[in-house]
Amino acid sequence: MSGPGRQARPVRLGPRSVAALVLVGAVGVAALGWPFLALPDSQVNAHAQDAPWLFTGLLMLLVAVVAATISESGLGPKAVAMLGVLAATGAALRPIGAGTAGLEPMFFLMVLSGRVLGPGFGFVLGSVTMFASALLTGGVGPWLPFQMLSMGWFTMGAGLLPGAERLRGRAEVALLAAYGFLAAFAYGTLMNMAGWPYLPRDTSTISPAPELGPLANLARFAAYCVATSLGWDLGRAIVTVVLTVALGPAVLKALRRATRRAAFESPVTFDAPGR
Repeated sequence: MSGPGRQARPVRLGPRSVAALVLVGAVGVAALGWPFLALPDSQVNAHAQDAPWLFTGLLMLLVAVVAATISESGLGPKAVAMLGVLAATGAALRPIGAGTAGLEPMFFLMVLSGRVLGPGFGFVLGSVTMFASALLTGGVGPWLPFQMLSMGWFTMGAGLLPGAERLRGRAEVALLAAYGFLAAFAYGTLMNMAGWPYLPRDTSTISPAPELGPLANLARFAAYCVATSLGWDLGRAIVTVVLTVALGPAVLKALRRATRRAAFESPVTFDAPGR
């Protein structure tokens, strides 16, 4: 039995899961950042349209992260059950706004879930939720692996925020709202990085131009973000802040109560039926 003062403990990751997270993170950073790092005459630029192979590799790594995490003791049957419930809820929330003007209420749930359940659980939850929502909305495409990766990072970041054991009340809600606001822009920027390199070359002043070098391309990318997604990112950030402030205290309390009652690190046992 857990006493009333018992703290909700986040789901822990084992060494194999940490290694998988580091690996997929490194590949993800390389896949997103190569346009700004490759030299103008590099052979990488000559193969810029070979994206499907990269997307396939990223998706395989993401699935490996999920499988490795679930297979370790940190995610037992009860944690997997909560993962399913939260992922289904997040996937159901996403179509409500249908992405209109950035009205995506699922982001606030990802922030609060990552905060309570920890960075490892958060990464798995974010990637699984995005995959489930893509199946639900028919949004499966070459962008999906990057959406899963970005949402996994988004949710994992909430689990890495300071004060997980002590910070409570308005201060915690303010911290989560501020994180949600900034991370909403970061998510949009990452998704822009995933799609921008594959725009037709020499069609505008915001399309990639490898011959100009990294700094010029960085300026073009910034202009691309302002022109195409700033309004959407701002809408996403505002909705995340409003929902976090309005519903955060109640949702955090419910998540922590469920985590305490589930006692994820305790083994599941079954009593023999009485005779």
